[in-house]
Amino acid sequence: MLMSRKVSPDNVHKRLLDNLKTGVMLLDSKLRLLYINMAAETLLDISDRKANQLFIGDVFFNAEEDIGEMQTALVKNVSFTKRRVELQVMHEKTIFVDYTISPFDEDGETQALLELNSLELSHRISREETLHSAHATTRELVRGLAHEIKNPLGGIRGAAQLLAHEIKDADLIDYTNVIIEEADRLHNLVDRLVGSRKPLEIKDINIHEVLERVRNLVEAEVSGHGIKLLYDYDPSIPPVQADAEQLIQAMLNIVRNALQSLDSPDVDHELGEILLRTRVLRNTTIGIKFHRLAASIEVIDNGPGIPPNMFDTIFYPMISGRPDGTGLGLPITHGIINQHKGMIAVESKPGKTKFSVVLPISNSNH
Repeated sequence: MLMSRKVSPDNVHKRLLDNLKTGVMLLDSKLRLLYINMAAETLLDISDRKANQLFIGDVFFNAEEDIGEMQTALVKNVSFTKRRVELQVMHEKTIFVDYTISPFDEDGETQALLELNSLELSHRISREETLHSAHATTRELVRGLAHEIKNPLGGIRGAAQLLAHEIKDADLIDYTNVIIEEADRLHNLVDRLVGSRKPLEIKDINIHEVLERVRNLVEAEVSGHGIKLLYDYDPSIPPVQADAEQLIQAMLNIVRNALQSLDSPDVDHELGEILLRTRVLRNTTIGIKFHRLAASIEVIDNGPGIPPNMFDTIFYPMISGRPDGTGLGLPITHGIINQHKGMIAVESKPGKTKFSVVLPISNSNH
């Protein structure tokens, strides 16, 4: 005889709530937390267990006006919605949300459901889609342009080589060598603009081995420049599926970008710092796809920050804040991360710039 397994209604409801992308918080009549779902855990940087029985003011800091409006909603037993709210939460994190509080009666006691809709998520998805579309258009334009440039470059180089064989004057041969070297330099620049078409060699890798390789490569470059490389790794991160060499290149571009911003003669600091930090992210969205687990890699420096007029274009080719920069490092990095189905974001202000790379962790790895 087959026996059907009885599932607790509470368990079913919890599973449903944990699958929502909206942050959900259950409050008692005194605005103490009774439950938060996984989306709220991610948004607030606190677990359901630690949040239990905390007063809402211990989760939202300096939010007396909002808390007062929530209390009024409970007293009057009416739903209340507020748009585009900036809230300070744990770990000096600021979130931008729309929230709705909905009181209800539960066994004679007033409780409330607080729903948090992250505006940052929708903004990030929109920005990623715009950036991806712009990159696709730029990539096709660059590939067409590269073809038109490479053909005459090959002709110029070939003619210079033939000319070098005919010339007997050593001084004139130096000129032909300059032509050949500059043609080769331009050819390599065009190749870098187009990017590699080599397919990724995907396999399970330890993300910290990638970062340690990057750290070792950069250590020699920071020596004697008053810049310190720090790291803060989360050892619980499972292997990620990636092309190790491509990922090394991507992270190296970001770290060198931080190094160059700190090493600028215009920067006045006693000690420059670059921090490599990794964390596991739970229930996160990359693009429009939801992932139970993802690996977060952050590169944080205490440099001057990205100029506001460049902030929206730093991932576009040929955009550089340095006179000697090619503006290719970050676009190449963006392309590599996109190939890995990940995303890259940046936050910047004077004294702190943070590049965040998020890579999905497949179900088979946990």
